[in-house]
Amino acid sequence: MQGENAGACGVGGCGTIGRDHGSGGQRAGGKTVSDVDCGCGHEATARLERATLRTLLLINAAMFVVEAVAGWRGDSTGLLADSLDMLADALVYGVALFAVGAAARRQARAAALSGAFQVALGIGVVGQVAWRAAHGSEPAGPLMIAVGLAALAANVVCLTLIAKHRDGGVHMRASWIFSANDVIANAGVILSGVLVELLDSRAPDLVVGLAVAALVVRGGVRILGEARREGA
Repeated sequence: MQGENAGACGVGGCGTIGRDHGSGGQRAGGKTVSDVDCGCGHEATARLERATLRTLLLINAAMFVVEAVAGWRGDSTGLLADSLDMLADALVYGVALFAVGAAARRQARAAALSGAFQVALGIGVVGQVAWRAAHGSEPAGPLMIAVGLAALAANVVCLTLIAKHRDGGVHMRASWIFSANDVIANAGVILSGVLVELLDSRAPDLVVGLAVAALVVRGGVRILGEARREGA
């Protein structure tokens, strides 16, 4: 058969069977294989996104446990709020995994679900702060600082991993926003731990708890807006 090649497409090893990639090889409609997108690049991007999101999910799930235990033992609203933020982020990354490689509308719906998680979390944190303000608490400053530093290191790693995808689909942009917010929240927890020690007061811990809640709600609302614009 003239001009035909029984071999597979050599682009990224996708295995697409087609005609000669040279100037003489033609497909139906007069296009060469080089003119037709075999989807190799898209699949490679999807694999990279999945690997990144799995890593982010594991890091956030582990830090949720660490911060939740430390927050409970250290009687810290800030640590407990940040631990719930870590849990919500782990759920967000799980939802984003579901959307990798999907159509834009499905990605937008996944992002909308992620945003709703974040808004609900923020409201829950406000309730927790109110309860502790009414019933009292004795946050442990040194523990807050130590765990806050560990969480900050974990989230800097997450932010570095997700940075390359920040201009991708809306589900990946959502993951970037949540990771960036986490770094800010961690810095707040560390600062509140220092102030708790210096001032011998629980007020900084409560204030940071509210600040984390506001940050989470703001991020959730922002993602809901982006998801609506993408057709969710």
